[in-house]
Amino acid sequence: MTKTILILGATGGVGGAVARAMLRRDWHVLALVRDPTQAARAWTSEPQPTWLRGDAMNREDVVRAAAGAIVIVHAVNPPGYARCETLVQPMIDNSIAAARAAGGARIVLPGTIYSYDPATTPVIDERTPQRSKGKKGRIRVALEQRLADAAPDVPSLVVRAGDFFGPGVRQSWFAQALAKPPLTRIIRPGKPGVGHAWAYLPDLAEAIAAPIDLGSPTLAPIERVQFGGFWDADGRQMVGAIRRATERPDLPLRAFPWWLMRLLAPLGGFPREVLEVKPFWRHPVQLDNSRLIALLGRATTYLDR
Repeated sequence: MTKTILILGATGGVGGAVARAMLRRDWHVLALVRDPTQAARAWTSEPQPTWLRGDAMNREDVVRAAAGAIVIVHAVNPPGYARCETLVQPMIDNSIAAARAAGGARIVLPGTIYSYDPATTPVIDERTPQRSKGKKGRIRVALEQRLADAAPDVPSLVVRAGDFFGPGVRQSWFAQALAKPPLTRIIRPGKPGVGHAWAYLPDLAEAIAAPIDLGSPTLAPIERVQFGGFWDADGRQMVGAIRRATERPDLPLRAFPWWLMRLLAPLGGFPREVLEVKPFWRHPVQLDNSRLIALLGRATTYLDR
C-alpha cells in the first residue's frame, strides 16, 4: 500500500532532499508550493513530487494539501526569513491543524541547535533542557512546544542537526563563507580548537526519512533525535577537507569579520541576525545521536560521518 507524505518547503535544501529520499522509498510525495510549474522545471531528478499550488501561510491550503497524508514535513520558513517572530508560529499552527484534519498525521520538523545555550550545553541529546538566550532560539523553543502540546493527537518527530553542507544548500555557513564561489579563499567563522557540528545534506535526509519509514508504534508520540553528522573536533578538519577536495593545499584562510558585524548590527538586518549565532562558533556543541542509533541501528553508517 502506497503511503502519502506532504512536504512543505520541498523547493528548499532540506525539504527537497527529504522529498527525494521519500521518493526513493516509493512514498507518494505531495509538495505544496506557490508555483508548481516553476518548481517542476527546477527539479533536477526523476521522479518528481506531485506539485500542489498553495501557501504554507494559508491554513486552508495546507489542510487541503494534507488530505490523505500520514506524515507532514514542516521544512518551511517565511520568505526571506522575514518577520520570523510573527509568522513562524502561525505556520506551525497551520501544519498542526492540517495534521489533525488528516486524522493525526505525524509532523516532522528539521531541528536546529539554536534553542540551546552553547556556553552551557557542550553535548545535546533528547533530554537536554532548551535554554536559548537568543531570539532565533526562543522562536524554535516555542515552535517545538506547539508540537509537544498537540501530542498525542498529533505525533511529531524533530531531527536536530548542525550546519548544513552539500548539494542544494544555498543559505548556509558552508556555502556563504567557508566555500563561497568563486572559491578564492576560505572564510572560517570559528576559532581553531573549537569543535563544530556539520550535517551532509543527503545523509541528513536519510536520517530523517528512515524514522519516517518506521512510523508508529516504533516512534514515541513526541520523538526528539539528534543527527551526529560530521564532528569537526578542533575547527580545522573542514578547512582541510575543502583544501583536499579542491586540490589546493595553499588555499588562503581568513577569519570571518565579526568586528564588522558588531559595527553594523545597530542598523539591523543580516549583521544583527548573524551576531546572535556567534556563540555557536565560540563554544563546541556536539549532537549525541544515541536515540537515533537505537531506532535505526548502527548499520546505518551515514549517522556518523
